[in-house]
Amino acid sequence: MQTSLTRMLLNGDEAVAHAARDAGVSLGTGYPGTPSTEILEAFSALGGHAQWSPNEKVALEVGLGAAFGRARVIVTMKHVGLNVAADPLFTVAYTGVDGALVIVVADDPGMASSQNEQDSRRYAIAAGVPLLEPADSQQAYDATLQAIEISEQWKIPVLLRLTTRVSHSKTIVARRACSAPPAPGFTRDIPSRVMVPGYARAAHRRLRDKLEAIRDWAALPGNGTRLHAPADGGAGDGRGIIASGVSVVHAREAAPSSAVMQVLMVHPLPNQALRAFAAEHTTTVVVEEGDPVLREGCVLAGLSPVATPAIYRFGELSVKRVARLLAGDATLEPPPPPGKPPQLCPGCPHRVSFEILRDQQAIVSGDIGCYTLGVMPPFQAIDTTVCMGASITAGLGLRHVLPEEEARRVVSVIGDSTFMHSGLTGIAEMLYNEPPTGHVVLILDNGTTAMTGMQEHPGTGRSLAHGPARQIVIEEVVRAMGVPHVVVLDPVAQRQELSDNLAHARMAGGLWVIIVRRACLLAAAKIKQYDAANAQARD
Repeated sequence: MQTSLTRMLLNGDEAVAHAARDAGVSLGTGYPGTPSTEILEAFSALGGHAQWSPNEKVALEVGLGAAFGRARVIVTMKHVGLNVAADPLFTVAYTGVDGALVIVVADDPGMASSQNEQDSRRYAIAAGVPLLEPADSQQAYDATLQAIEISEQWKIPVLLRLTTRVSHSKTIVARRACSAPPAPGFTRDIPSRVMVPGYARAAHRRLRDKLEAIRDWAALPGNGTRLHAPADGGAGDGRGIIASGVSVVHAREAAPSSAVMQVLMVHPLPNQALRAFAAEHTTTVVVEEGDPVLREGCVLAGLSPVATPAIYRFGELSVKRVARLLAGDATLEPPPPPGKPPQLCPGCPHRVSFEILRDQQAIVSGDIGCYTLGVMPPFQAIDTTVCMGASITAGLGLRHVLPEEEARRVVSVIGDSTFMHSGLTGIAEMLYNEPPTGHVVLILDNGTTAMTGMQEHPGTGRSLAHGPARQIVIEEVVRAMGVPHVVVLDPVAQRQELSDNLAHARMAGGLWVIIVRRACLLAAAKIKQYDAANAQARD
């Protein structure tokens, strides 16, 4: 029996965390990435068992293992992190789970803090897993519980897609009591869990049957009102708007005289409900951020929605943009007013490294982190940035093909958290396929995951909640892997030594890892406080 607990003002990330806690989620895993980071932080603060993993693939694999043991689990990441987790995602859709596995992915339309603008709804379709997309914090709370319900009932992972506005905007949330989770335990089921081809073929058929069963279940009257909200607003203009996520809110405000149907379960689509809605209106328009996923689904369901101008595929939607979209306005939109360009903090220890790289005219293969701001003036010292870990491997590619004099200018720059995420395999590649001129990797170690808000990682010696944890020491790891030249320097106290070592390494050849270590200026006081408390606890 579900009863009301309390009403709170929460953002979407916090709402997911509260729902997970109320549902008795046993484990939350993930990797920090805006706009998803606050989910696990809030879950931990509420008393949940949460942990940062080295990367999203590891987080999902730990999560699916727990879900094999009948636990309720959430795994969190941003959209580019889902790329990293795609390998286990596609196969756990086949294996299924015995508990509940909810993968919360936060997309970033408009790229407020991301290197691309991908649409995670494509992954749900490609992998064959259900996807729910809430429009506000209350729906984020409810959708988390619904995702757990679907996952447990059909033994299937479920994607919960948030976007930046839903993650970070606050609305009132009414929490409620939830059913207790089942007791953990493991049941041996080799044909379902071991995906050799003979078992995987049958598993694929089971997966497609599950999706059709979920589509039929969602069409039942009681479930339909939860998973595709009935049309609201007037129908005086004869227009029906189909929308998902925060676009529902924009559409209702931009077109109060139109009927708006919210699709909460974007995959599998409620085709029957969509057809019935379209039949009641003269015209049908789809409003969505990102790729035309809903529109394509509507066309496949036999609808003929009005074509949407391509310009609305880019960036976030707003009430003003939706009004233009509904009017069919395809004229070029005015560019947003220029804002203050981001920059490395005054006093940031990374500034020294980028000044040296700039002055030495290095070709810098960069990576994802706050140090990416080394591309901005006055440094302009980064030449490539693609994805987590690509600094080392892309730098190696340049070293392999450039003329010798130019190849010696190539330096890979990566941060400590990013190194733990995706840098170790780059070092393995560097050792296994050494370029003729060798290579130089500069690891900027500021003791935290600074870009996303000072989170911990395996190299800090502190857990997600900042308590004591076993520390992976970067220089010990790279030496153990076989890197012959490893140097550790303080960029501020040893500026000249850093410059000399970098110049020497580039010209001498061979394989070098230079670790530039000094605490992030914003995190230094907190790091000292955490380390002192942890030392006292150990004593």
